[in-house]
Amino acid sequence: MSLRKSMFLLLVFGSFFFVNAQEISVQYNLGENYSDRYKYSTVLSINGSDNGNTVIVRRYYGGMPLRPKGHFIELYDADMNLIEDYNNKYAGQYMVDGFIRNGQLYLLELKYNDLEFAYQYVVHQTPLGEFNFTERKLLTIPSKEVLNPLAVNKYNRKFGNGFSTAVHFNQEKTAFAITVQHRSGKDEKYTMYAFSTDLKQQLEYDFTEQAQEKNYAFENIEISKDLKTVYFMGKAFFKKRRFDVKERRFQYELVRVTNQDHHIQEFAEPGKFPESLKPLLLDNELIVVGFYADRKDNRYNGLVHYTLNPRTLSVASKKYNAFSSQFMLDKFGREVDTEIKNLIFKDIHVTASNAIVFSAEEYFVTEGEDFDGNSSRKVNRYHYNDIVCAKINKNGDMEWARNINKAEVTQGDEAYASYSAFGHKEDMYFFINSGENPQKLTNERIIFKQGYSRNPNLFVIKIDASGSISHQKLIDDKEVRLPIMVSKPFIRAADNELMFYAKRGTKKQLISVVVGGASSVSPTK
Repeated sequence: MSLRKSMFLLLVFGSFFFVNAQEISVQYNLGENYSDRYKYSTVLSINGSDNGNTVIVRRYYGGMPLRPKGHFIELYDADMNLIEDYNNKYAGQYMVDGFIRNGQLYLLELKYNDLEFAYQYVVHQTPLGEFNFTERKLLTIPSKEVLNPLAVNKYNRKFGNGFSTAVHFNQEKTAFAITVQHRSGKDEKYTMYAFSTDLKQQLEYDFTEQAQEKNYAFENIEISKDLKTVYFMGKAFFKKRRFDVKERRFQYELVRVTNQDHHIQEFAEPGKFPESLKPLLLDNELIVVGFYADRKDNRYNGLVHYTLNPRTLSVASKKYNAFSSQFMLDKFGREVDTEIKNLIFKDIHVTASNAIVFSAEEYFVTEGEDFDGNSSRKVNRYHYNDIVCAKINKNGDMEWARNINKAEVTQGDEAYASYSAFGHKEDMYFFINSGENPQKLTNERIIFKQGYSRNPNLFVIKIDASGSISHQKLIDDKEVRLPIMVSKPFIRAADNELMFYAKRGTKKQLISVVVGGASSVSPTK
């Protein structure tokens, strides 16, 4: 994918009801607009330190064609002043993520060691402010070298290349789990690991026997507070089983793993097809929420809520909540023969009453051609479509479900696409980029269209406790002249703050958004 190519975005928001002229309690502050020495870069991570600083790690590119050259690290203070930066000229092979723990910055990499004929997970570590990187090996897995060993697309895994691995962080980013599927001689092995972010190994488990009949593509995890138990949730693809035409080739499974044993709960009820499930430890209960379909083709029909025993995974209760006709009108207007599919879980918020508010996004990848003079090449196009937000009370009953209709496509840096969500008290806030003011389609429907502006405006959409939606333009494209990485903020939950990074070419800027304060702009009429 060419990083020189500017990102093409088409945003369409519509087909849902808004509460007009309702003030949204959000305020923002703008950092200084700084010059930057690296025109071509992507953000690896944005984190916060214990003293309130913001730490941004970018992978920068150079040469022709563009290739990774190193990592540029920026430290900003609580007032968004750039206080220090550092050029780490190690580019790395497959850089997974960056995180901070106890004043240390860690960069997690997967690389192939030609001398040992093995893949290795390696951590590059430095004290913040000193920038003296040291290297530490976490795992070494003997294997031949393969194409695309890191399963970056967790939702469309391809198996059979001899080595496949994935990394999942918990929501608090206090720990991460690693799964490794590889061949050892003629045998296929599957191993699970868990580490706290101070790099102490918490778990190692051989899952090989269970993986003989199925390929596992895990999408979400939950980790116990003592970090000794990991819950893996995802699709289990049958390898050898014969299928009826009405069946699908996978089922969702939750796998509970400790150092001693494992338990599996299958979600496979006749006539019900769960999708995009998320486990959540809440008080002394294990909750699973997500979507379900009545047919195998992923045309979602509603929301599902399970209560499980955290140790045995036995199901204590389950409820299926069908989407209402109102929700379908929100999403499609009066169109017929419509469908909801390809939903990917994005965010979850638990209210004081233990109600669960969660959102998901329609996501898929298509192939296209990019023409350059007399030649063409195949490119991937990444689609980020509708947002679905729903609230389920502590008894598992759906209180409401709302839809934000949109369609985005990019073949560039996806950090500028999609959205970010933040839950505050009983409300959910969504932050999206858009190039134009909303246009009214009918008395009850509006549409946002992405214009051809290179600096899309930042909008905030609020869904309150009753499911009512309001919106307003938060930051005008004339005020921030740089595109904002709207889907990759650093969130300081304790301060109700989201820190966004804006970058294009040789200019960069930080934007702080605080939810729950006085509104910084008047509501959109």
